Amino acid sequence: MRVLGVDPGLTRCGVGVVEGVAGRPLTMIGVGVVRTPADADLGHRLVAVEQGIEQWLDEHRPDCVAVERVFSQHNVRTVMGTAQASAVAILCASRRGIPVALHTPSEVKAAVTGSGRADKAQVGAMVTRLLRLAAPPKPADAADALALAICHIWRAPAQNRLQQAMALHASRAPHTSGAPQTSQAPHASKGRTA
Repeated sequence: MRVLGVDPGLTRCGVGVVEGVAGRPLTMIGVGVVRTPADADLGHRLVAVEQGIEQWLDEHRPDCVAVERVFSQHNVRTVMGTAQASAVAILCASRRGIPVALHTPSEVKAAVTGSGRADKAQVGAMVTRLLRLAAPPKPADAADALALAICHIWRAPAQNRLQQAMALHASRAPHTSGAPQTSQAPHASKGRTA
């Protein structure tokens, strides 16, 4: 599985591509940051983020895109920019029919470091170790994007099994809407004569 991780942001949007399967060593395919000037118009910044993500999708052709789920922060302006960049990433992938997964920061930290409260330095150190890199990717947004991709690769098999189990349960559940099921009724009249 090849996953493009996106750590959304308007000034720096981290992107990283990781390939592999759960339980095996993973490989970093690419890592970087899509940057936009802070003094540019919001519309121009969003277009720049879109163009950057489209380039990564064209070049690396991921099977899935993992985006950090936006969570509430004290700085409303920051969370708005993050949400807007996140929406652009989701749109770019969805337009191509690429599945999108959202992971919270604590899910990513827990998957990569074992602690949902790990700091950026710990995440960077574990990403470096897991991908066998010479040094932590810089800036932290790039390391976070790789961590998102790693998290998704590791969590996807369990999520897929859960979704399959839920779908199977739903298909076996008795239908409770409308009139009761009467599947035995036609057989009951077989022995009767007119």
